[in-house]
Amino acid sequence: MLDRITGFFRMIGRTIGRWLRLFAAWAFWPVMAARGWYVQRTWLVRLPILGFVALMVVLYGYFVWQTQVWSGFNPNFVAEYRLAERKVPAGQELPGAADAAAGAPKTCQRSAIVDVSADLIDFNVNQNAWISSMLLYRMGFFGVDWDHTPFLDNKASFQRGINQAVRRTSAELVDTLGRVRGTSGINNDLQSARGNLQFDEYSWYFGFNPFGFKTPSPSYYRSAMDSLRKFNTSLAGCNAVFDGRADNLIQFIDRVANDIGGTSDMLAERSENHHRGWFDTRADDRFWFAYGQLYAYYAILSAAQSDFSNVVAERNLNAIFNATIKQFQSALRIQPAIISNGREDGWIMPSHLATMGFYILRVRSNLVEMRSVLDR
Repeated sequence: MLDRITGFFRMIGRTIGRWLRLFAAWAFWPVMAARGWYVQRTWLVRLPILGFVALMVVLYGYFVWQTQVWSGFNPNFVAEYRLAERKVPAGQELPGAADAAAGAPKTCQRSAIVDVSADLIDFNVNQNAWISSMLLYRMGFFGVDWDHTPFLDNKASFQRGINQAVRRTSAELVDTLGRVRGTSGINNDLQSARGNLQFDEYSWYFGFNPFGFKTPSPSYYRSAMDSLRKFNTSLAGCNAVFDGRADNLIQFIDRVANDIGGTSDMLAERSENHHRGWFDTRADDRFWFAYGQLYAYYAILSAAQSDFSNVVAERNLNAIFNATIKQFQSALRIQPAIISNGREDGWIMPSHLATMGFYILRVRSNLVEMRSVLDR
């Protein structure tokens, strides 16, 4: 009996081994055929091919490195701004900054919102490569969009989430925060920043110039960063306007709530209709887009609490603002190595999208409550 069982397992082992050898032969025959063709060629043919292969190895090595290494990533980076130490709202003159008798120039408070937005752009395109417009990212994985694969797209989605928040903020800076309500004047630096941030996130080539091809997405975003910092320099010199009124804060909160509400709907749709657990190849880019958006809005709303400190104090909003910030911090602690989009009542595969959507709704609920207090 034992001999029969042993023989049976040996037969299964030989069968599996035979199929593995057949699969290996099928998988590697193109490589072996190409090698046979290559060794028969002269060096005039070999050298260009060898150079091309070496170039692709270097390019893909750089691409993989850039997608996997997140330079400057720090969910607690807001603490570095020491916003609690700012005692004057944005755009207001700093006490004791100017000595009228000595004729020293006035100094006004910079906008923390603008500082944070510029630094988020710097994080996206200077501290890191902008993944979405890299040529190899646009080429995809054997023609398949990287966003439809389970790897090498998380950082790109995270960056686009940050960019979405900064883009929305730049529009509010132009339309309301950076000018006095009821006037037609628009700050040119803020207008330039908004225009540059509207540029397509995926574009890697646009036209031709005497110095070669141009990659507009990161270069345009760098221009937007420079324009934001130029505006803040003017604001610090009391030569620009930051209109920190309650109605402007209401509108800003409305825009942020609507923006993250759209992301919540996106997560809910994916979670409800495509719950394939660890095998949902689009779950990771949905998750990391939402994470990047929260990463940016965590900093921007923390900055808004400082820029509108007079309104926050008058309306007793510090408690709800602090509660909202804690919700952001809780959401940003979720950093799973592999994103799973399982059923919400499943017991094997978790539902990371539903979890992230839950935190987004909690943040949005706090923002709606904050808006209702301001509107009384």
